[in-house]
Amino acid sequence: MTLPNTATRYLFFTGKGGVGKTSLSCATGLALVEAGKNVLIVSTDPASNLDEVLGVALSQVPTAIPGAAGLFALNIDPEASARAYRERMVTPYRGVLPAAAIQSMEEQFSGACTVEIAAFDEFSKLLGDPQATAEFDHVIFDTAPTGHTLRLLTLPTAWNEFIGSSTGGASCLGPLAGLEKQKALYAATVERLSNPAETTVVLVSRPEVSSFREANRTRGELAELGVRNLTLAINGLFTTEQTNDAIALAMSQRAREALANIPDALAGLTRTTIPFLPKGTVGLDALRLMAHPERAESAATSETMPQTPLPPGLASLIEEIAQGGHGVIMTMGKGGVGKTTVAAAIALSLAKRGGKVVLSTTDPAAHVAAAMDGDVPGLTVTRIDPEHEVAQYTREVLEKAGKSLDAGGRAMLEEDLRSPCTEEIAIFRAFARTVDEGKDGFVVLDTAPTGHTILLLDAAEAYHREVMRTQGDMPESVRQLLPRLRDKKYTRVLIVTLPEATPVHEAERLQGDLARAGIEPFAWVINQSLLASGTHNPLLCQRGAYEVPFVRRVADKLATRCALIPWLAEAPVGHHGLEQVVS
Repeated sequence: MTLPNTATRYLFFTGKGGVGKTSLSCATGLALVEAGKNVLIVSTDPASNLDEVLGVALSQVPTAIPGAAGLFALNIDPEASARAYRERMVTPYRGVLPAAAIQSMEEQFSGACTVEIAAFDEFSKLLGDPQATAEFDHVIFDTAPTGHTLRLLTLPTAWNEFIGSSTGGASCLGPLAGLEKQKALYAATVERLSNPAETTVVLVSRPEVSSFREANRTRGELAELGVRNLTLAINGLFTTEQTNDAIALAMSQRAREALANIPDALAGLTRTTIPFLPKGTVGLDALRLMAHPERAESAATSETMPQTPLPPGLASLIEEIAQGGHGVIMTMGKGGVGKTTVAAAIALSLAKRGGKVVLSTTDPAAHVAAAMDGDVPGLTVTRIDPEHEVAQYTREVLEKAGKSLDAGGRAMLEEDLRSPCTEEIAIFRAFARTVDEGKDGFVVLDTAPTGHTILLLDAAEAYHREVMRTQGDMPESVRQLLPRLRDKKYTRVLIVTLPEATPVHEAERLQGDLARAGIEPFAWVINQSLLASGTHNPLLCQRGAYEVPFVRRVADKLATRCALIPWLAEAPVGHHGLEQVVS
C-alpha cells in the first residue's frame, strides 16, 4: 500500500498547486470505501478539479460517486461563498458612501485572503460540528487552510469590535469583520485540526527541491500553531535504470538528488511514496493505480508519442519582444512551474542580441546570478528581497497606524501584516522602482504582483490609505506603474504553466484576475512538456499523451500566443542550459 496512513477520522491534504493533492485525497478515499468504510471527500480549492477526477458533477451537498459504494464528495465553491460574503458586507454602504469608497471595499473583499476565510467558514461547518458528518467514518479535506488563516482565526482579538473598526488599512481584517458569530465553531475547528487523535494532516510534495521547500515551509507554519500531527506524501517518484533514454535518466537522477537533500524536518516525518503514474489520475480506475502502481508499470508498452500539432518554442516570442527595443517582461504563475527559468532564459537571449537587460526576481531561493555562471555583456541581475521589503513596509505601517492601538489591536495588525496580501503590496513598491528602468532597455521580472493586488492599489480609497500610512507621498515610479502595466507596448505578461490539470486551471484563474485589472497577457508558456521531449520510455510516452488536451486547451482557447518548452535532459542552469530552453 503506497497511500498515507488513515487511522484518524479526519484527513487534510495540503501542498502547492500541481503536486497531486486532489488525486491523492480521492485515491485514499477510494481505498477506504473498498475496505468497507463510508467516506466524504470535501474540496475547498477555487481551482478544484475534484469533479473531473471523480468523473461526476458535484455540488455543495454530498454526492454519491458511481462505482464506489460508500464514497461521497462535495465541492465547496469558496469564490461563490466569498462573493456572497462580500455582497453582505458591502450592501449596507451602497448609496451611503462615495462610489470610490465602495470600489475600494469591493476590492478589499476580492483577494485570496477573503476566499480562504470564506472557504474556512464553509468547511468549519463540516469539521467543527461532528453531527454534520455523523454518517461518515472518514472525512477527507482536499486543501487545508494556510498557517496565516489559522493564526488570524486563533487570535482572540479577531473576535472583538476592533475588526469592525478602522485598522489603518489592514488588508485581511475586513474579511473577518462579519464572522464574529462563528467564534465557537472556529475554535472547535482549530482544536480538532490540531488533535492527533482525530486528525492527520498530509503534506503532499513532488520529489523536487522547490516542492520540498514549500512543504517544509508549510510544516513550520503549522508546527508554530501546535499542528504537529503531520505526515509526508511524496507523489510521482520516477526511477529507471534505462540507459538509452536521456530524458528518463535525467528525471530519475534529479529525483534522487532532491530526495538526498530533503530538509531534515521533513525527513523526520512518517513518509509514503507514490510512484510516477503515466496516465494522470482521472477516473476511479486511474485512482486505484495510486494504491497499486505495479499495475500501471506492467501495462506501459508504447514507446511512441501521439502525433499532434505542437506550439512553437520560446524563440519566436523572444523575437517579437526584441523588436520593441525596450519595455518590461513579467513571468507569472504558481510556484514550481518554472517562472524563474523562463525569465532567466528570456533575459539571456535578449542580452545576447545586444540589448540592455535587467533581470530581477523576488524568489529568495532563485539563485539567478549563479545560474548564469558568469557575466553576460549588457545583462544586469538584481534581486528584490521580499524579507527586506516586507520588514521596511511593516515598520512604516506600525509606526504610523500602530501608535493609537492597544496591545490586542497591535497584535492583530502585526498578524495582518504577515499576510500574503501585505507581502505583495510591499513588493509592489519595489517593482515600481524596477519597472521604471524599462524606459531605457528591457526589464525581465520573475514573479509579478497579482491582478488583485493591482486592483487593490488602484481602488482610490485603498490606494490613498496605503500611500498615506507608509510614505505620505507618491513617487513618480509608483504613479506611472499602473498605466505602464496596462500598456501592451510597455509591459508583456507571460503566464507560465505546466501541461497538467491543476497548473492549467490555476493559470486560467490568474488570467481572469489580470483581466479584472485591465491586463491582457502577451503569451502563455507551457513548460516541461514530455510530449515534446523526444523520450521513448514507455511510462513517459504515456504521460506525454496525457498532456495533449491541456496543451490544446492553452494553445487553442486560452492564449493569443503560446510557446512550448520540452522537458530537457540538461538542467536549465548556466548559459548553455538556459540556451536550451530557448532553442
